[in-house]
Amino acid sequence: MNKDIFLSNSLGNKKLKFNPINEKKIGMYVCGPTVYDNPHIGNARPLVVFDLLFRVLKCKYGNDAVTYVRNITDIDDKIIKSSLENKISIDELTKRTTKVFHDDCNYLNCEKPTHEPKATDNIKFMLEMITQLIKNNFAYENNKHVYFEVNKFNDYGKLSNKNLDDLIAGSRVEVSKNKKNPADFVLWKPSTDNEPSWDSPWGKGRPGWHLECSVMSKRYLGDKFDIHGGGRDLIFPHHENEIAQSRCANQNDSFANYWLHNGFITIKSEKMSKSVGNILKINDFKKKINGQVLRLALMSAHYKQPLDWTDKLLIDCEKTVNKWYESYVEIK
Repeated sequence: MNKDIFLSNSLGNKKLKFNPINEKKIGMYVCGPTVYDNPHIGNARPLVVFDLLFRVLKCKYGNDAVTYVRNITDIDDKIIKSSLENKISIDELTKRTTKVFHDDCNYLNCEKPTHEPKATDNIKFMLEMITQLIKNNFAYENNKHVYFEVNKFNDYGKLSNKNLDDLIAGSRVEVSKNKKNPADFVLWKPSTDNEPSWDSPWGKGRPGWHLECSVMSKRYLGDKFDIHGGGRDLIFPHHENEIAQSRCANQNDSFANYWLHNGFITIKSEKMSKSVGNILKINDFKKKINGQVLRLALMSAHYKQPLDWTDKLLIDCEKTVNKWYESYVEIK
């Protein structure tokens, strides 16, 4: 495969030729699931999009040249809430949901990533990054919380192409008297007696969500790597915060060179929502259609564009897949 690869980079919002840092050691990190509930088709789209990119990169550069890291977030406020609502332990919930996630990946014919680290296996490295951020004067501790101080990072908002005031006004930020600035985000927070906790210099607690991905990408791909991916909803605050804390901890002028974000899925032009009752779980399709049909449907629009999910879309994709199989049989 000798043709050039072009990627739509969210950082700068431009289509660029892919030039890896090292053709023999290409690194790609994609934000994986927070395992509090079974995945829905909105979660399935990045699985298929970045699985396809993984395959393309291996075709061009070789199987051993590409490292694909996709994490498992197994400690989070949503997980704690779900375990209480379902009256099961966090360990049981995360193991059960992770198994369903892996079954869904197999159903969609997604290859396994090179590494699939869990957040809870990397707490030691998270404490090290927080300590480094405090040492570099980009983070502060207050009342057993540790926050990243966004005003000290000049490039904050560059990924989402917005200034700090616009970002605060346009999103839900945690209100806390412990913060110096409303936009400052948590790196470490205390846990109550019935919540998971780890020892730290700031007391027993747990890491902030954004920190987890910065630490796991650094551990497996280094301070700088080629591609970071995820759903469009992660641009702010998650990926914006990842860039800030990673660059300030590592004291680098870059983090990931290419940022790729897939578009949202709507259901008959409506946003998926529990209140509307239109959330479709991947598991709901397994007894109805072949996973290849669902995979094709998820790739039926450009990955950056929104995809409207309808019954007709699945019917058309099923017809297409059947034709492909018939042609394959005839040629064979």
